[in-house]
Amino acid sequence: MTFANFARPTVVACGLTLSLCCLAQGGDGGGELWSLHGQSTLTAQYHPSFRSPYQGANSLEPGNSGRETVDATLFAGLRLWDGGQLYANPEINQGFGLSGALGVAGFPSGEAYKVGSPDPHGRLQRLFLRQAFALESPARAVADGANQLGGEQPIDSVVLTCGKLAVVDLSDTKSYPHDPRADFLNWSVIDAGAFDYAADAWGYTYGAVVEWNQWDWTTRAGVFALSRIPNNKELDRAFGQFALVAEVERRHAWGGRAGKVKLLGFVNRARMGRYQDALSLARSTGTAPDVSLVRRMASRPGVALNFEQQLGADLGFFARASANDGSEEAYEFTEINRSVSVGLSLNGDRWSRPQDTVGLAVAVNAISNAARQYLGAGGLGILIGDGALGQYGTEKIAETYYLLRIGSHWTFTADYQYVDHPAYNRERGPVSVLGARLHAEF
Repeated sequence: MTFANFARPTVVACGLTLSLCCLAQGGDGGGELWSLHGQSTLTAQYHPSFRSPYQGANSLEPGNSGRETVDATLFAGLRLWDGGQLYANPEINQGFGLSGALGVAGFPSGEAYKVGSPDPHGRLQRLFLRQAFALESPARAVADGANQLGGEQPIDSVVLTCGKLAVVDLSDTKSYPHDPRADFLNWSVIDAGAFDYAADAWGYTYGAVVEWNQWDWTTRAGVFALSRIPNNKELDRAFGQFALVAEVERRHAWGGRAGKVKLLGFVNRARMGRYQDALSLARSTGTAPDVSLVRRMASRPGVALNFEQQLGADLGFFARASANDGSEEAYEFTEINRSVSVGLSLNGDRWSRPQDTVGLAVAVNAISNAARQYLGAGGLGILIGDGALGQYGTEKIAETYYLLRIGSHWTFTADYQYVDHPAYNRERGPVSVLGARLHAEF
């Protein structure tokens, strides 16, 4: 997918006010029969000029640059029958990521999609059914929230979720860095960098997931539709190209502090190009390599390991490691074949601001030798491609933020990211990215 040079978007005033919450008590089991929640988020990012002796079609622009994104989402839920719940999330989006969401494998904003619009654009991002089958076990109270009806649910259960959703709604989730509207922003911090999960250009897909929940562990497995071609707006709804994802989650308590470990595996089955095939064709034709010319049905596996641990009443630690088959092109997410991230999340108890949060994280991303050769010969990927890669270096990212709670419905976040070797290129950068985020939820 290519991007034009977009103009700086105009922020829509209504984007900060389209939020609603109405709760209705009742329904079976004493839980909510229906609920409406809403959110809106304005994210602005800027980077000053940085060293760039050359650049390509998918490079981060080296001059001073700023971009904004705005979104507003309605979370509607309805209890259909005992254990059955239906959710719909219409959303309005506007704006663009820095350089049209290009130029950094661990892109700096999880609020920026791979497509953008200068005008408000509406889509139905989620529409899914969740059916829980209770196993013989005690029940626990569940608070109402976005895509969660309040009431009671059994601790042990089998849950089927199917419809339109985001793969990372259910898999690769974490308590700390997972929500770009409330904590970290960088793609390779909020998600496992090498988890090439099924998604259209907005990050959503069609699929089904089965979860088996027990007291201290959960296993889940799902099948999801991949895009018709890599990084595309259109999904293969016939599931001729698909992703299989399986995950095991183990929850524990060390010294009375909660934690969890999660092991995830995935396989993408689709028409994709092998880097070496693209390089061989380029040598025979005297052109730049292009993986789109050598695509054929292939499988691309990967794994991700997640760990999180509460270190104190106000402090949490998290870590991720992930890897995938680096011989094939990235299909949906980004050009990362290996990634490690670690970080800390601290709430403001110590300075009498218990609803404030400060976070610090570091991510290191890498690509395979085949991907280096492809990019070095002038090939383009989903997010990156400087036209050359004279000196390869792992992409190193540090991010810190402070979230300030403003009343019961609003937060403001100041964010800073430092990106060394953007797009694995030692000859460009480093880049400092300054961000501000205003978020409302009701």
